[in-house]
Amino acid sequence: MSTEVRVPTLGESVTEATVATWFKTPGDAVAADEMLCELETDKVTVEVPSPVAGTMGEIVAAEGETVGVDALLAMITEGATASAAANPADSPAEARPNGSDEAAPAASGGDAIDVMVPTLGESVTEATVSTWFKAEGDSVEADEMLCELETDKVSVEVPAPAAGTLTKILAKEGDTVQAAGKLAEMGTSGGAAATKTADPAPAPAAASGSTAKDIGHAPSAQKAMAEKGLSPDQVTGTGRDGRIMKEDVAKAAAAAAATPAPAPAPAQMPAQMRAPVAAEDEAREERVKMTRLRQTIARRLKDSQNTAAMLTTYNEVDMTEVMALRSQYKDAFQKKHGIKLGFMSFFTKACCHALKEVPEVNAEIDGTDIVYKNFVHMGIATGTPTGLVVPVIRDADAMSFAAIEAQIAEKGARARDGKLSMAEMQGGTFTITNGGVYGSLMSSPLLNPPQSGILGMHKIQQRPMVVNGEIVARPMMYLALSYDHRIVDGKGAVTFLVRVKDALEDPRRLLMDL
Repeated sequence: MSTEVRVPTLGESVTEATVATWFKTPGDAVAADEMLCELETDKVTVEVPSPVAGTMGEIVAAEGETVGVDALLAMITEGATASAAANPADSPAEARPNGSDEAAPAASGGDAIDVMVPTLGESVTEATVSTWFKAEGDSVEADEMLCELETDKVSVEVPAPAAGTLTKILAKEGDTVQAAGKLAEMGTSGGAAATKTADPAPAPAAASGSTAKDIGHAPSAQKAMAEKGLSPDQVTGTGRDGRIMKEDVAKAAAAAAATPAPAPAPAQMPAQMRAPVAAEDEAREERVKMTRLRQTIARRLKDSQNTAAMLTTYNEVDMTEVMALRSQYKDAFQKKHGIKLGFMSFFTKACCHALKEVPEVNAEIDGTDIVYKNFVHMGIATGTPTGLVVPVIRDADAMSFAAIEAQIAEKGARARDGKLSMAEMQGGTFTITNGGVYGSLMSSPLLNPPQSGILGMHKIQQRPMVVNGEIVARPMMYLALSYDHRIVDGKGAVTFLVRVKDALEDPRRLLMDL
């Protein structure tokens, strides 16, 4: 039986792609979900997995060809052919650990199981092995946690695919692994002994890995390098096994055009700018490698400063009415909805209300276009033990106070436990960050790109205010709106902040849509 391999959905408005690299040739054995080829579109690189286990048949679309969505790429023959194709090259010692002909089916019949890197999320291509919970030789149950991987945003737990014994750990703690890479090998119950004897098996895997390294760069990338006069050693490849893709060439060319020739020396400056340390002080220091999450936070925040024309405008809000309303209804609210009434739902509602009037704060820049969002996916910045993450509440503008509070509580708890998925932290259109929970009186928040606005909340503090000609103590909070001045003018930013202030000082305006 033959199965067709077709071009997957490439993304919104993307209708065609170029076949960059084939990882398999006709006659090769393939496993289900093993990567067959890589497609290159205008924006991203797409890997095409095998839909079934079997043997690679005819390749219909060769490297360099342009294919449309759902076009036929290749054929795969299903069934036992895969096992037969995988084993002829094995030596008798590898295929038959005990030297008998009957042992061969036992070794290839499913006793040895590969533990693979699971799907990491959209656009995430690699992860770092954080912790192994099991050691070689340990018995494991099906779905028992074997190890934990750390990506740019979240931690991913890897469960055992079956009950058995962990026979070999291929990726040690601290190693960087690619998406769909191999982490370990294990033997199922009853087959562990055969798996142990077959330890030389990783050698063919290493050989196939080295063969993959020999695969050339993407055809479109080679053409682009020739056009721009770049050599491969001047371009950093982001494709599988370090292959250079078309977008890598574009980045390298842009960097070369923007950076003068002497620039490489200053680029190394940050690593060399550490002040001299006395020997007795150096002995008392501790050097710890930054986590991938912390590296990503540092990179994205710096990119935000380098890209956006960032400006911050401030105002202050009298929290008297919100605090009174919350105090009056918090018990009834919790009794009916089963969730506490906090301040974040008021701020979320106020921001959604203001974004309708000033839509550019809820927009983003894409090249020379401005993309206005007719919805609000609200990002709520949350501090965790490993760093700051921003879970997104989708369509917050259509939610009730109770629904918003429930989402904030649920996503906040999972963020602190490291259980958020990548999808839950993508797609935000505006962000709220609350430094007041840590005691911050005033700050200038940094944008969360590609968003054009972020609201900073701060500590509520009693301050003397003049009300109706009299000095009275009022619970006041400073608000800060950081915005991208490329798309948001000062008038729009101030108007937005004033609308938020008005809605909070008189919450009835939210009900009346004023």
